[in-house]
Amino acid sequence: MIQELKVKNYLSFRDEITFSFEATKDTTSEAYQVVTIGKTRLLRFAMVYGANASGKSNLLKAFEFLVNFWFDKADNIDEPTGAMPFRLDANTPSEPSEFSLKFFVGETRYWYQLKLDVKTVFEERLFIYRSVQPTLLFERSLENGQSVISFNPKAIKISAAAQEEISLKCLPNMSFFAARNQVNISIPQIDEAREWMRNSYLPVISPAIHMFEYANNMMRKDEAAKTYLLDFIHRADFNITGLRSNKVSEYVSTKSIDTWETLFEHTVRNVRGEEKYTMQESDQSDGTKRTFGIEAAVYTAIKQQAFLMIDEIEASLHPSLVEFIIEKFLRETDNHSQMLITSHYDPLLNTTDDLIRKDSVWFTEKDETGHSSLFSLVEFRGLNKLASIQKAYRNGRFGALPNIK
Repeated sequence: MIQELKVKNYLSFRDEITFSFEATKDTTSEAYQVVTIGKTRLLRFAMVYGANASGKSNLLKAFEFLVNFWFDKADNIDEPTGAMPFRLDANTPSEPSEFSLKFFVGETRYWYQLKLDVKTVFEERLFIYRSVQPTLLFERSLENGQSVISFNPKAIKISAAAQEEISLKCLPNMSFFAARNQVNISIPQIDEAREWMRNSYLPVISPAIHMFEYANNMMRKDEAAKTYLLDFIHRADFNITGLRSNKVSEYVSTKSIDTWETLFEHTVRNVRGEEKYTMQESDQSDGTKRTFGIEAAVYTAIKQQAFLMIDEIEASLHPSLVEFIIEKFLRETDNHSQMLITSHYDPLLNTTDDLIRKDSVWFTEKDETGHSSLFSLVEFRGLNKLASIQKAYRNGRFGALPNIK
């Protein structure tokens, strides 16, 4: 599970911002929304509000950048790292971007640090917590334009030859992990972190992504997933009562290419009684198809106990359906999956202490310099005295609103 992310000089975050999944002492929905690992209490859900272009999506992109950077192998030293510094300032484009991620793999806490610019990685470290203080596992620096990697001999057992091979493969513009993947050795403590990042980070779902194909493939290969999604759609008050996948063969340049089409069974009741009709995917609304896709991703997150990010979750969805998706995710007990969403649908704020917790709510706000700040709802006093958190937000109590003149 993710504990905390710090970001500096990346996209619209000029100054360091901190996002945290750590729970407060509040015991609201403790059994469903809080997971305790050792003495650390972590939330399973968080959502971010803010005006358009305030930095909401950039927070998700910061998380996504790290997983891409860990596994993208550079073919040559001229490829960019993918880091994008704050550009609305004369100095920041030439300064490095900085990331710090704390996360748990099972009961073990890790701390990853990264400093890089658009061309070069300057620093990279991974720590593990065996006690209150972190223990360094590896450290990477830059000397004379080359990456130098060193391991803590008290924590990592690795041959000098393997260490040298990793250093040689670690180009200045790529991650230690991308280089480590090219060397056939076992480094258990580091590899646990690597596998967590590989298997527990799901791609960001943006409004522009067509997710139905993902759901369709899942339902075709996994009968349990198909049952889960059909039950969800039925409970969401769609009249879809069945799905069937048909193989379609098309001839392209004298070659037969097989594709799959999904047929939807709709059950209706009319003067003749109950009748069933079959309709094609193209006949379904964008909202229906997006619902299938999002809930398929939620199913994957729950099954793999993974981290799922959804940008503008309300796109093409009815507000009640948005709440139902969140509620169904949160009702999973004894599960380490996490969800981070952005939204403009502020009525969700009135579900605090019912559907969601106050410490799950975050805001982004961009100032006149173009910098995005990030802050939590629980940083404000007097929340329990408010008749409506939604109205307080709309009235500017928490900021993070469009500056309409």
